[in-house]
Amino acid sequence: MKNIALTSKHEELGAKMVPFAGYNMPLQYTGLTDEHLNVRDNVGMFDVSHMGEFYVKGSKAFDLVQKVTSNDVAKLTDGKIQYTCMPNGKGGIVDDLLVYRISEAEYLMVVNASNIEKDWNWVSENNTMGAEMINASDEMSLLAVQGPNTNKVLQKITDVDLEKVSFYTFVIDKIGGVENVIISATGYTGEKGFELYCKNEDVEKLFDAIWEAGKDVDLKMAGLGARDTLRLEMGMALYGNDIDESTSPIEAKLGWITKFVDGNDFIDRELLAQHKENGVDRKLTAFEMIDKGIPRQGYKIIDAEGNELGEVTSGTMSPSLKKGIGLGYVKVPHHKRGTEIYIQVRKKQLKAEVVKLPFIKK
Repeated sequence: MKNIALTSKHEELGAKMVPFAGYNMPLQYTGLTDEHLNVRDNVGMFDVSHMGEFYVKGSKAFDLVQKVTSNDVAKLTDGKIQYTCMPNGKGGIVDDLLVYRISEAEYLMVVNASNIEKDWNWVSENNTMGAEMINASDEMSLLAVQGPNTNKVLQKITDVDLEKVSFYTFVIDKIGGVENVIISATGYTGEKGFELYCKNEDVEKLFDAIWEAGKDVDLKMAGLGARDTLRLEMGMALYGNDIDESTSPIEAKLGWITKFVDGNDFIDRELLAQHKENGVDRKLTAFEMIDKGIPRQGYKIIDAEGNELGEVTSGTMSPSLKKGIGLGYVKVPHHKRGTEIYIQVRKKQLKAEVVKLPFIKK
């Protein structure tokens, strides 16, 4: 079990620590609902230093990143970020990730913690063009500050005009007295916020600066529990639940990051183009509970006659909506908005309705 750099700090703050993706991580501090609503209404800070970071450099950097990811990297300019996925050569997904263009000859790929080794091996295996690759995952920390009051906190500790760092862009600058921090206008909550990448040896200084700057607005820590409920309310996929090696990006409604444009000859392009053209048998579908109950991962999704339509991949009691919400793969055409479906909860069949994402309208 690996420890992140600030493990002792989280323990001092009363975090409940749990094993996650091979790391000892903070699950919650004051409680999931309290942390969740504080991010929605105010501002919270997450330590997500378990995420993986790969640098791809050199004259062949673009060629490699374009090959292994489904989005069109050619659309990126310096300081821009792209959400994308890595097709696995069989129509499934190796991982979903962010790609940062630092320069024409340098990209940063940010991958899920549970997939670091698998992703590294996959990209390395496909690096037939000889791009330079650096796995910086063990040397980097990542703090996410999320919520409507994020700028009130972070603007105090940097000269960067944060209002000018628009969504899915980044700068590399000084914040909290720490140089060369990647200040990224991204997050996994649906709220305004930033993700801050720095070296492990600098993260305590950065953390302390944010913590001190946040006292005026009652900044709180948030753990993996709140991170999961926040992302689910926004309909963001979680690798291992909603997408995996067996799910097509087209089934997962990720066609918007699967770009069939000239010059984008990514892995599985032809196969995924067939999925798009011919249609797929199931679609990742969002639903809200009508009957009282909490949908859980693995629960069966059925129709009124009890015929199986699919199963829940992610589900929770929404702290914001105070009702059960979930995602799951459902047979076409039962995935259409307004369709009445049922969730098998033990011996009960609980009514739900297919809805449009996100669950929370921002």
